[in-house]
Amino acid sequence: MSREFLEIESLDSFDEHLRHTRTLHGWFLQSVDLSERGAALSRVDPAGAVFLGCQLEPAVAEDLTRRGALIFPRLSGVPFDPYRAGLYSAEELYDTPRYEDSLDARVYAWTRAAGPVPPLPDTLATALHDHAITDALDEVHLDSARVVGVMGGHALRRDDPAYAEAARLGRTLAERDRVVLTGGGPGAMEAANLGAWFAGRAEELEQGLTELAEVPSFQPDTGAWARVALELRHRHPAAGTTLSIGIPTWFYGHEPPNVFCTHIAKYFANALREDSLLHRCRGGLIVLPGAAGTVQEIFQAATGNYYAADDDQVAPMVLVGREHWTERLPAWPLLRALGEGRELGRRLHLADTLVDAVAALGDQP
Repeated sequence: MSREFLEIESLDSFDEHLRHTRTLHGWFLQSVDLSERGAALSRVDPAGAVFLGCQLEPAVAEDLTRRGALIFPRLSGVPFDPYRAGLYSAEELYDTPRYEDSLDARVYAWTRAAGPVPPLPDTLATALHDHAITDALDEVHLDSARVVGVMGGHALRRDDPAYAEAARLGRTLAERDRVVLTGGGPGAMEAANLGAWFAGRAEELEQGLTELAEVPSFQPDTGAWARVALELRHRHPAAGTTLSIGIPTWFYGHEPPNVFCTHIAKYFANALREDSLLHRCRGGLIVLPGAAGTVQEIFQAATGNYYAADDDQVAPMVLVGREHWTERLPAWPLLRALGEGRELGRRLHLADTLVDAVAALGDQP
């Protein structure tokens, strides 16, 4: 935010900043419990302040409104905080021993109960939530030139050799000071985040791959799939400098989030999630074999590169798997045709191996 505005996301921050002012003009207070700060609020001018889902005594809320504050009330009946101030952690989403009871599962069940056309209060709650997630993701202050997206299928099993290769790719990227960004789900996405989690620890990664392969898929038991990963994560915390982002969605709620992301930006709206994911990958996009969702991401990214305002905004894209992308799902010929005579075409690569994929990114200007 600019100096004209101030975001307050914790009670400690509120107390600290309140000591230096007598007006709250330009303050945005986000999901802060102010139920014991009524007296302090009565001594300052609240005109121009915005309270987003804060806990306030009814009389205090009425007084603040009367004196010019704007109050967005807490929304009842939703299993999440629409005004949350930060991204999710794995522990928050998997907050119960049984996956079926977890926050992640509860929210997904709520979306399914709402049906294909949710009522207005539910739509408002999810829109507010996704805005808060975008704001929190922006506050991570990623260097977009260092962010490399890794896309690929959610169905890739942990006992598949391609899973281990994707994990080694994630480790290599992180060791080269890249931020690994994925769709945050299982399969190839989990593998890439897993590899980044174990940056600088090749032997431990190989041991972890063996352990994870004992529960190769999130189907039929998501709880067992998540549990073995959480146990591995607990025994091997990420290095302090590791940054690995997952951006999953409850739109595909049957695909559980993987736990090897240091930050999880989980959205409701898949279109917003896809845009948030792809436009941050200025360091490049590595696309592993996948199906419909992966193909969608390829051409959404290609569209952005095709219409880029200048050549510096065109991010490199590497498709891995010649047979997959030229014969099984022949996206490559169409991409080449789109890129002919444009910077898009000069930034496109088709790689047979993940080593080649990393080398292709390194060759970019």
